[in-house]
Formats: sequence, C-alpha cells, structure tokens
Amino acid sequence: MNQNLTVQEAEDHYQELKARGSQLDLTRGKPSSEQLDLSLDLENLPIGNFIEDGIDTRNYGELLGLEKMRQLGSEILGCKKEMVIAGGNSSLTLMAQYISNLFFQGSGEGPWSMHERNSVLCPVPGYDRHFALCDEFSINMIPIPLTGNGPDIEKAKSIVSNDPSVKGIWCVPKHSNPTGETYSKESIEGLLEIASQRKGFRIFWDNAYAVHDFKESAPLPNIFSLAKEKEMLESIIAFASTSKITFAGSGVSFMAMSEPNLDNFIKHYASMVIGPDKVNQSRHIKFFKNIEGLKNHMLKHAEILRPKFQLVDKWLSKQNFGSWTKPTGGYFVTFKSEPGLAKEIISLAKKAGLKLTPAGATFPYGVDPQDEIIRLAPTACTIEELEQAMQIFNACVALASVKKAASS
Repeated sequence: MNQNLTVQEAEDHYQELKARGSQLDLTRGKPSSEQLDLSLDLENLPIGNFIEDGIDTRNYGELLGLEKMRQLGSEILGCKKEMVIAGGNSSLTLMAQYISNLFFQGSGEGPWSMHERNSVLCPVPGYDRHFALCDEFSINMIPIPLTGNGPDIEKAKSIVSNDPSVKGIWCVPKHSNPTGETYSKESIEGLLEIASQRKGFRIFWDNAYAVHDFKESAPLPNIFSLAKEKEMLESIIAFASTSKITFAGSGVSFMAMSEPNLDNFIKHYASMVIGPDKVNQSRHIKFFKNIEGLKNHMLKHAEILRPKFQLVDKWLSKQNFGSWTKPTGGYFVTFKSEPGLAKEIISLAKKAGLKLTPAGATFPYGVDPQDEIIRLAPTACTIEELEQAMQIFNACVALASVKKAASS
C-alpha cells in the first residue's frame, strides 16, 4: 500500500476484507496456548512430597515466601534475597498492597491519606493497569513522554521541582509496555537524582519483562546497584512475576525493596496475608531449579514469539503510513498513526472483525492528546490469525490515512 492510493481503492480493499467476517483479537499481551504448553510439566510433578527445606508447604506461614523462591526472584530483579517477597500469582496485587500501605503509613512525610493531593508521573505511552490502580486510589496522574531510552528526565525534573504533590513514578524499564524500549543508565541515574531531591519519592520499578528477550537486546542497568552507590535504595520498589513465564493465572509474583522499607511494609502486609501459596512456589522451584533453568525456559518462549514480531514488522513495512516500534523483547508493538487517526483506525478495524486496544488506553485517563498511538499485541494468536489481522490493520490504516489526505 502506498500514499498514492485513492480513497476508492482503499475503500474497496477494506470492504473486501470486511466481508470475510473475521473474528480476530490483538488487544491484550497474553501468552499463546503454545507458550503455555511449555510449562505443562508443572502439572506433572510428583505429588506427595510437600516438604521444602523442612517446611510443610501446605500449611500457613512463611509470609515472605519460600527461601528458594525469594532467591529466584532476587536473581530476576537483580537484588539481594533479603529484599524480596515472593507472593501469590499477581504482581498487580502486590502493587495495590504497597500503595495501600503508602496511604496508611506513607513514605517519609506521613500517610498519603493525610495529603490533599497525591501525584505520580506516568511515562507515556504506558501500562493501562498502572493507570487503573492510580484511579482506584484517586492518585493524580501526570503524563511524561518516553524518549526511546526511558522517560524524559528533564521534563520529569521540571514537573517535580514545581509540584510538591508528586511522590513517585511508574516504570516498565525493560521492553516497556507498550513501546518496547529499555531504560538507559543515564535515564536511571536521572530518576535517582529526582528521587534524591524529594523525600519519600518512590520509583515503582515494574520489571515485568526482565527475562523476556526474543532476540539480542540491550541489557538493563541494575537500578539497585546504581541506587546503592548513591545511597538511594529506599526509593526503589520493584516488581516482577512469572505470569508470562509459566501459567498466567497460576504463577508467582515478586516485590523487592530495601530491608528497612520491607520491615515497615510487613506490618501492613501481615494484616492481609497469612502466607502465600507455597505449594505453587515449591512446584516452580522444582520446575526451574535455578535462574539458569528459567533462562533456558525463556529461550523456548523466544522461539515462539520471534516469528510473530517479524511478521508484524513485515506487514507494517508493506505500507507507507505511520511509524512503529521494532522491539527485541516483551509483548507489544506500538504503531503511531498520523495525529487524529487512532480512534478512526480502531473503529474501522472493529467493523472488519479485528479487536484492538481502545484508543487512549496507554495514557492516563484514557486520553491520547494526539489520538495517534495504537498498541498491537501479536502474541496470543496463531501465525495464520496474525497474517489475517495485520492485513486488516494495514487496510484500516490506509483507508483512514487517504481519507484524511483527501479532505485536507
């Protein structure tokens, strides 16, 4: 498809694809069934031995999780085991519990509930579930642009220096959702500098794609090492999980923070949690054995995911409208249309049988000020389905683009 396409030609092609009656979905970054099958041996582990390091995993207790699971979490996140909680199947739950703790106990200047306004910086495009959490707690969200190497640090510094309500920032630092970028050392050091100038500032480090490379990727600098050098460990609250490693609904989540922060948080956490699912943690330990076993497992995921992202890039390269990211890991491709077209493209796609993430979902309050960002999640469908989906997507982009050009 090219920019010399007429409106009628674009319309005819679109109607032809629409008539097929497709039912396709690129909305959520879910593992495919083929990926989930990689972990079937979790279900085939011998049943009967529920003792792990002398602990009966069927019983209450071990609030912080099994030691071997905490060790695995520490190696995923790049910190000491003593800083890690191994929890249930959802890192989002841990995030909500930590934010709840901030409203009760605060992070240095009293409980957040005592303040009239609490704000966090939200790099955009970003993760819609972070925004949903902020909505739930009535936290004001301030968007800041991503640069391809992390947040716009100068913009963040300016906002924080002029707004005392800003108390933190959300980050997906590796293969970021949805742009796929990995934060540079300079970006991380900039975040730590901001944190050093605001007492109680928290960097919510959601490292959801820490081990999710599907081709050679830039390494993520270790924020804990950098923070320790600057005596800023108190500012880092990190999260990860096995949700896209084993079974999405039956994995293990992790949270890591400085030991003083952990001691403070545990008082709140213990009021809600008697102990995590240690049976599940134990079977994950047996399945992976160690971090090398986990990394080898992720190589199998990479073999499944790589062709899908190559296919998306191949199809997008066939047309001359907009721009898009070329990630080396993670679960998303971000397409940037001409300003003012994202809603139209998504609406056209829906009518043609292709579901896409709603326009604006990757921005706080669901508002993309330029109406140009579309998140594509190619992982859950088959290669054949993805071929059909991208054909429809290209047709929708072309039709919306040539219509706009014709009317201008």
